[in-house]
Amino acid sequence: MPTAHLTLIGKPGCHLCDDARDLVGSVVAKLADDVSAPQITFEERSILDDAELHELYLEDIPVLLINGKVHNYWRIDPVRLRAALLEVS
Repeated sequence: MPTAHLTLIGKPGCHLCDDARDLVGSVVAKLADDVSAPQITFEERSILDDAELHELYLEDIPVLLINGKVHNYWRIDPVRLRAALLEVS
């Protein structure tokens, strides 16, 4: 079974990051019963805890990575995220 590892990069107190977290959770929950969906893991990383992430993404948070590659900045589109997850092989 394919695996999609989602990484949400943000920081505490960021309302866009909170919105992104909720949206990702909703999309993942809706895919839970879809047999064509990959196994999905999720982690959050803060730019305040990692100097490299801070340097890379300070002006772009939240950033969502799928398997280490940037999927989206700022606002996450649920339709686009669902499609991207279903394309993971």
